[in-house]
Amino acid sequence: MDDIKSLRDDIDRIDSQIISLLKERAEIAKKVGNYKKARSLPLHVVSREREIMDRIGEMNTHPFPTDALRHIYREILSACLSLEEPLTVAYLGPPASYTHQAALKHFGNSIRFLPATTIPEVFRFVESGEALYGVVAIENSTEGMVFYTLDTLVESDLKIVGEIVLPIHHCLLSRAPSLKEIRMVYAHPQALAQCRGFLSNHLPHVLTVETTSNTKAAELATEDEHAAAIAGEMASDFYNVAILRKHIEDYSDNQTRFLVIGTNEPGKTRRDQTSMMISIIDRVGTLAAILGLIAQQGINLTRIESRPSKKKAWDYIFFIDIEGHQKDDQIRDLLAKLQNLCPYVKILGSYPVPDRKKDAGNPPS
Repeated sequence: MDDIKSLRDDIDRIDSQIISLLKERAEIAKKVGNYKKARSLPLHVVSREREIMDRIGEMNTHPFPTDALRHIYREILSACLSLEEPLTVAYLGPPASYTHQAALKHFGNSIRFLPATTIPEVFRFVESGEALYGVVAIENSTEGMVFYTLDTLVESDLKIVGEIVLPIHHCLLSRAPSLKEIRMVYAHPQALAQCRGFLSNHLPHVLTVETTSNTKAAELATEDEHAAAIAGEMASDFYNVAILRKHIEDYSDNQTRFLVIGTNEPGKTRRDQTSMMISIIDRVGTLAAILGLIAQQGINLTRIESRPSKKKAWDYIFFIDIEGHQKDDQIRDLLAKLQNLCPYVKILGSYPVPDRKKDAGNPPS
């Protein structure tokens, strides 16, 4: 007992030291905030935050888990940033949606979050200055692109300033005691598509009803004891509705990629991606020539997606993601050549991206 008491005393002493150091860090963060305000500098610098997170991730923290330390530091950075200036982030709500979880993972819990009812409203909140950033889904690993987000990017002057990868694990929520009592399932169309196998095998004759979000589905499921919802565990806690089944998605490696949109363009970091939108001349070989230019510059093309321009029939614009930052020499050269080849070129943003395989394996904060 004497030995365990001594060890616990050591832990208490170390905890006190940690608290003292956090207080010291918070005081310095407030001074940094005052310095920035006095000089009208951006209060949140994405590249500096990524630099801190990268440095923490590279430290030898054994036996303390590195992933756990990353989550701890996300909250430390979030808390210190809130001392510099209250920061508001808009997201597609309501609360407990997957977009909300992605925003929490990226910004931590000390930020003010502003739920929006539609993707265009997320953009409007940022454009009006009601929020500094917005978070919107752009792509699911099994169901593909979220075209509503792409279409809104066409019209907006906001920039992509960050990316979040979130593992998506669906649950079946209901007040019903068992599956045989369920007569109706509410869910967002993407969630329904991602859980086709489960619904076909376990609820083949049950009516499915599309909702604007999975959290709206959870809210509706609380009103009817014969209804169920497809949503995440966070929605179960938020709406106080029980989980009947976990991990009902068809593919265990189900992930969604989210974009952070804002007005302050990030500087270069160790791992950046540039997104752009182009239109092309309707002529044989034009697209092949553009792809050839990208290859000649030694740039890795990570995604290309076409969408109708909505200006005339069979006219398309192309969304392109490439590795690197627009300040890199080879990307600057590429952009100059594209300006001569394409009627329209719009840079959507150069921004830091996570190691998607590594980052997607971490649970949301």
